[in-house]
Amino acid sequence: MKFKLKKIKSDASFREFFRFHKGKKTSIIVLAKKERFKNLIVYSAINKFLRKNQIYTPKLISQYFNDGVMEIEDLGNNTLLNYVKKSKNKFSIYKKCIDVILKIQKIKLQKKIKFGPNKYFNLNSYNAATLHKESDLFFDWYLPGVLGKKNSLKYKKIIKKELNKLYKMITLKNQFIVHRDFHVSNIIPVDNKLGIIDTQDVIIGNPMYDLASLLDDVRVKVPLQIKKKAFQYYLKNCSIKKKQIIFLKNDFDILSIQRNLKILGIFYRLYKRDNKPKYLKYLPYTWNLIEYRIKNKIFKNLDILLKKAFNKKTRKINNFE
Repeated sequence: MKFKLKKIKSDASFREFFRFHKGKKTSIIVLAKKERFKNLIVYSAINKFLRKNQIYTPKLISQYFNDGVMEIEDLGNNTLLNYVKKSKNKFSIYKKCIDVILKIQKIKLQKKIKFGPNKYFNLNSYNAATLHKESDLFFDWYLPGVLGKKNSLKYKKIIKKELNKLYKMITLKNQFIVHRDFHVSNIIPVDNKLGIIDTQDVIIGNPMYDLASLLDDVRVKVPLQIKKKAFQYYLKNCSIKKKQIIFLKNDFDILSIQRNLKILGIFYRLYKRDNKPKYLKYLPYTWNLIEYRIKNKIFKNLDILLKKAFNKKTRKINNFE
């Protein structure tokens, strides 16, 4: 029997992936350089928890956690991103993705996840501090990187203050399981199912987060009419009470802007700290997504502040060499 190990293109984390060929069968070897507990043990336990609730995730085959290695089921490498780019019926793809989100949101809340005999870890919940911690990536990396240290200090405090007001406006707090990075690059079609990967950051939070992650994805330009249609499909099929539905659009817009400010920070950090400049190409479109959502009148003050800090020319920069 022939054995072969081939490295797979890495993601934006401190993990490495290898496709292990054993005869005609394949599996994925995950090597965690840092944060082994999160990237191996938590990832494996979350996958098991989701599978028990009929969400298709990679199955653990073998583990050597102490050595920073585990072997998981191979779902393939043809993510939904490839299908979306080629498909003439993009809405049907997003509809299936939303069905998965709805299925995840029906899972009974469980704050403790088992990862071994009498061993549990707590699922964190989104709160203002968590949201700020994520958007601080924008202030710590993108803001000083683009504006310089002096100008970044000028805007940091006032923009954060405005974001704090917006985070307090979020209505549906901590009622659902949230994948936290739900987009077409983390979804792999297998037969008639959708396999979900990158689950290690699962949290308890707002139902709009995963929807915003899917529809306002910086890696793929989803036509506006499909976004609107997909949003309405979610509203018609979700289990949220009618009296709460009126707040969902504001929640969606706030979380979309929060997430994309975070992404500006993450992608600039990947360029500056990790020497991965390929992510800079997404920056202008990330700004486009923010500009569209910020039209909501609740963002009037934030819009003014961001326009003062970043003009149109600055927002189009995708090369800092």
